[in-house]
Amino acid sequence: MISIIIPAHNERQNLTHLLPYLLQLSSAIPVEVIVALSCENHDGPYDFLDSNSVQLLKCPGRGRAVQMNAAVERAKGDILVFLHADVVPPRSFLQDIVQALDEGYVAGFFSYKFDKDSILLKINASFTAKDGFFTGGGDQCLFIKKPVFMELGRFDEEQVLMEDFEFFQRMKRQDINYTIIKNDLIVSARKYSVNSYLRVNLANMLLVLLFKFGYSSQRLKALHDKLLRVSYKTNT
Repeated sequence: MISIIIPAHNERQNLTHLLPYLLQLSSAIPVEVIVALSCENHDGPYDFLDSNSVQLLKCPGRGRAVQMNAAVERAKGDILVFLHADVVPPRSFLQDIVQALDEGYVAGFFSYKFDKDSILLKINASFTAKDGFFTGGGDQCLFIKKPVFMELGRFDEEQVLMEDFEFFQRMKRQDINYTIIKNDLIVSARKYSVNSYLRVNLANMLLVLLFKFGYSSQRLKALHDKLLRVSYKTNT
């Protein structure tokens, strides 16, 4: 079974479209979907959910790492997939994951493109098809065998920002065999809409560099919140 875990904070609008789509994809492969809401989520009710197909988990602690770990505890699948609520996977999403694991990989990511037609954003997205400096970000949708995830120690719940990059660092240190599937996810460009292209890229570069130089996640989070506005904080 594949467990698709979606950490969410005020993502009701995106989930109303994403969840039915995911359930359409799962007809041939056993799948469960777990939506892990932040403790400060306030855009309910989530009465549109089919409780027979989607589990809704309200997490007691703060942080995406806390949400995803809590969902893993409930997950029954032996394959974990961590999908953001504003990311839409391709129709062969599940088959792609199964094929990658059948080929001997134990983890992987997807390339992606943005939902906005822009030359600059196409340039950004092109880097996600290659293994490089920014590999491992959450928008690339990590999938991993559950025993391997547990052996690596799960997500670090003290890592309040960039928990995905921190986990990927541990994957690389342990020589985890992973791949990048070149079948694009569609990622929301909303961050670029409420900021500017230059501002987002400079902020991302600075944050990744500081992370790699060992800055604490608390300092990174404070800097992130100063540099970038995020739309989901005020969604209702």
